[in-house]
Amino acid sequence: MGEGPLFAYRAKVQAGEIKPDTAQKLAMEKLQSLHHALAGYRPSPGEAAGWLARFGLKKSSPWTWSAGDGEQATPRHGLYIFGEVGRGKSMLMDLFFQTTTVARKKRIHFHEFMRDIHAAIHKWRHDESARGETDPIPRLARAIAAEAWLLCLDELQITDIADAMIVGRLFRALMDNGVIVVLTSNRPPTDLYKDGLQRDRFIPFIKLILEQLDVLELNSERDYRMGRKRGLQVYHSPLDDAAETALELAFARLTEGAVAMPHSFEVNHRQVRVPLAAAGVARFSFSQLCGLALGPSDYLELARRYHTLVLSDIPTLSPGNKDEARRFVTLVDALYERKVTLICSAAAPPETLYPEGVGAFEFLRTVSRLVEMQAEDYVTREHVE
Repeated sequence: MGEGPLFAYRAKVQAGEIKPDTAQKLAMEKLQSLHHALAGYRPSPGEAAGWLARFGLKKSSPWTWSAGDGEQATPRHGLYIFGEVGRGKSMLMDLFFQTTTVARKKRIHFHEFMRDIHAAIHKWRHDESARGETDPIPRLARAIAAEAWLLCLDELQITDIADAMIVGRLFRALMDNGVIVVLTSNRPPTDLYKDGLQRDRFIPFIKLILEQLDVLELNSERDYRMGRKRGLQVYHSPLDDAAETALELAFARLTEGAVAMPHSFEVNHRQVRVPLAAAGVARFSFSQLCGLALGPSDYLELARRYHTLVLSDIPTLSPGNKDEARRFVTLVDALYERKVTLICSAAAPPETLYPEGVGAFEFLRTVSRLVEMQAEDYVTREHVE
């Protein structure tokens, strides 16, 4: 058997773990070509020419790889894969990342990456050794290039003007340092940061993507995410081993092939931590999500970022845990508004989850929503980002 992401993909198909898909296969052929091109790759520190020289090319000349169908693609620094949600972009990136032999590589969610970039810039402003430097980007790019010769960023999406003002210069500097980039996004490059503030200052980043990366649309007709949700039981009670096993199986089913890891995101200059997430699915315990001082803006942002929430160990609610109950009501409202699928384990069915006491009457609206959110026509609705 051969090595590389395409062979790993074929093995999954043959094992029945995933269904054959022409669009996915084309993307894997692209990634397989990149896998071959990167064999033994080591950039010359601070020089993009280190990457190009490996192919006997000058800095001003693009290198090429076979597209797998007889055509020649001419990217310079990697691949940009875009397509609608549920098409398998994260799974394909993970197969590539797991099989590539690049010695130094990093795979991270784009929002996590930008959070770290902003933290590094903040640190630079207070760093005595940076005195005399007027721009943190060159130093940041060198530091990233020393850590990762291959950088895989999942779910690129620009919604923040602070990110929009940074990414163009940062990625240009990364490429100048020989970093190879693989990106996934729900949007084509020309639709990134659409209608955003001062978008004209963001246009150079779009041009950089179009000029330096091979752009591929993953235009599968199937929404694999929706297919995996059909027939899925989403509410499990009581709290027992069977309920916990059901949640584990649901998380594995919906994150098929993707690497789950902790995430975080920023709301009003605070970090909201996600214990485990992959492929648009987040996993929490009740105490991790409703036992902390979180509010409507936190839950709305969570609901915007993830199409499915797996939530374990919802206790019986009462005036005795009124703060947690209030946050749970707010959470359900946010999930319902964004049409997020809630897969949960609870101490009791919705109608007896808050059986009596002050607040029980107000909880009836949440009961109604919890019941509606179990119906298949809700579970398979399009997520509202």
